[in-house]
Amino acid sequence: FEGRYQRFFKKHRHESTAMMRNLAKYFDLLKDGKNPLQIKEGFIHHKVGLGIKEIDQKGSDIPKPMQSRLYVYPDVETNTLHVITVGNKTDQSADVRLARQYVAGLKKRAS
Repeated sequence: FEGRYQRFFKKHRHESTAMMRNLAKYFDLLKDGKNPLQIKEGFIHHKVGLGIKEIDQKGSDIPKPMQSRLYVYPDVETNTLHVITVGNKTDQSADVRLARQYVAGLKKRAS
């Protein structure tokens, strides 16, 4: 994740900053004991499946930010927030596939 994020940050600094700010908000909600399935915020999308969340760039300080997503998985069994990958709308299908493979691997190891 780190290498991909660094490359993404170089090209899309404002979107990256907004996503990290939104990630911090989401993490704070989790630390407050909120159930990941019950958290409803405008920057969180639940459509990926397997419990994976997409955190977007809403709140960016530029007028028309590029649609970007940070893929995370809140593991309720281990109380761990996995930050999986980052990408833009163009890369979305590959990013979703990667996130699903990552979570499927976690669940397989846990069973």
